[in-house]
Amino acid sequence: MSVEKIDTLIVGAGQAGIALCEHLGAQGVPHLVLEKSRIAEAWRTSRWDALVTNGPVWHDRFPNLKFKGDAPDAFVGKGRVAKYIEDYADMVNAPVRTGVEVFTATPFKDRAGFQVETSDGTIEATRIVSATGAFQHPIIPPIVPEQAGLSQIHSAAYRNPEQLAEGAVLVVGAGSSGAQIADELNRAGRKVFLSVGPHDRPPRRYRGRDFVWWLGVLGLWDLAAQKLETEHVTISVSGAYGGHTMDFRRLASEGVSLLGLSTHYENGVLNFADDLRKNVDAGDANYFGMLDAADAYATKMGLDLSDDPQARERWPNPQSLTSPTRHLDFVEEGITTVIWATGYKQDFSWIKADAFDEEGAPIHQRGVSKESGLYFLGLPWQSRRGSTFLWGVWHDAKFVADQIAIQRAYANYDGEAVIVPPVDH
Repeated sequence: MSVEKIDTLIVGAGQAGIALCEHLGAQGVPHLVLEKSRIAEAWRTSRWDALVTNGPVWHDRFPNLKFKGDAPDAFVGKGRVAKYIEDYADMVNAPVRTGVEVFTATPFKDRAGFQVETSDGTIEATRIVSATGAFQHPIIPPIVPEQAGLSQIHSAAYRNPEQLAEGAVLVVGAGSSGAQIADELNRAGRKVFLSVGPHDRPPRRYRGRDFVWWLGVLGLWDLAAQKLETEHVTISVSGAYGGHTMDFRRLASEGVSLLGLSTHYENGVLNFADDLRKNVDAGDANYFGMLDAADAYATKMGLDLSDDPQARERWPNPQSLTSPTRHLDFVEEGITTVIWATGYKQDFSWIKADAFDEEGAPIHQRGVSKESGLYFLGLPWQSRRGSTFLWGVWHDAKFVADQIAIQRAYANYDGEAVIVPPVDH
């Protein structure tokens, strides 16, 4: 039985895998994409019904294709994003094979390349790119035991308010997902509690420009690494309802009860750290710091942008902030559901190579692994702050494709000078 062979095998047909196809095609690198489900599956089935993009479509897209029929500042739903990635795959003639799961990829001991076992047989690949995305396995912290007698789901499994049992809802996590889900449930008439941890809270718009524009001109999208001790700080922003700044004081004024970071559960009671005010104040500092940086930039560049004094007005401090609750009795408050908006972990156990640290994270330089012939794409902060966004992963994909083309050129050396493609800095 013959074994299929390919130069570069891409695992995953999300935004990362499809972006890479464009660049590998331009470099003339033979490649194949394996996807266990459908193109952009995570956008289809791991998001709630009303989700929209957190950035406007003029910004959150690949450079060579616009979203059709939308105003530049629109925020589009998850179905539109999935269709957009599908359309892009068609445009670049991405060689995607769907319904094929990759089980293992093992480096050959005596030659370059990998033996890849899949649900459709064995493939030998000279190079492998893991493009399985940043949101693989939902994390639910082991805080509330199953025997507590209430429904516990991750935000990846939340779809709409009607899905949940009657009763109050506790949302744990105040990043974009948690804050938006809490807002949606509150608007639907549910009693909502929101556990707020450390977060950044940018303005949705300021002086007529979306915050993604300000991050761009201020050079903040291109930050190469997170600041120390900020790896657990999420960004709370929303494109829902036309896009607005995610202000926790506003949510509280509309009925959401704010709580600190969830710590431990005992006898039907969930306990919280005494850090709510600290977390909200830190979010405020991030918000006003960005306004100050934007004002300074506008002045320096002589930009004719209208003043925006309302952006600096504060909502009154709610009671849940001035007298925070430290203990929450689920029965007493009628809480029947906990939604954990607590992030994801990645799983690279299918790659049988010495290419990971003790926590299982890839050891890499801008996606180039320490294991020869192995690459990663779509990692958070792979090369910059914007690496997990559509436009950011496109630029990371170009770099990875360039590195693959460079290695192919060296491998094909025949005594002439090797001509390598330019590197995207």
